[in-house]
Amino acid sequence: MTVTPPKPASWSYAESFVAEDEILAAARARAEEVGAVAIGSGGGAALRFLASVIEARAVVEIGTGAGVSGLALFAGMQPDGILTSVDIEPEHQQAARKAFLGVGIPTQRFRLIAGAALNVLPRLSDGAYDLVFIDADKPNFPKYVEQAIRLLKSGGTLVINDALDKDRVSNPAARDATTVVLRQIGKAIRDDERLASAMLPTGDGLLVAVKK
Repeated sequence: MTVTPPKPASWSYAESFVAEDEILAAARARAEEVGAVAIGSGGGAALRFLASVIEARAVVEIGTGAGVSGLALFAGMQPDGILTSVDIEPEHQQAARKAFLGVGIPTQRFRLIAGAALNVLPRLSDGAYDLVFIDADKPNFPKYVEQAIRLLKSGGTLVINDALDKDRVSNPAARDATTVVLRQIGKAIRDDERLASAMLPTGDGLLVAVKK
């Protein structure tokens, strides 16, 4: 049995550095109710920051997180920005809709598309998006990444959640299927000449890359 060591105090401090408001806390509670694993508070703050820095207007999200990540993205996006969120779980999408409407985000600013991402993503336009956030079933991450690179504009940002997989990716002895996939996708993105990348030790790891 592998025991995950406790996180250092500096990690906990960083995770709570930007405090969540009551709206995000309520969305996180709804996520837990429907069994959705939402991005952590530090990751959400990073999403908001990245969306703000690139002045994102068109964002694709794979996995709604029941609205937690969407709220973070909206907080950083431009006032006319549109979020396209894809999820196979209708209950998670209903929770996301409730979260967005609850803060006054008009329905014309988000598209909640029900279905398998690999069926939906090919129908989205090439080079039309400023940011793609991946937080879904990890075995399909390599295919999601290829779709994301196609969807992104030049200068667009790719963000992958849980990229360190609770410290297992950095441990060569960890050879379970999910960890292997994440380790491989990290190396592939790092070595991809189309991308400039970095690994952020936020939450369980945010792998970020910019399309050159």
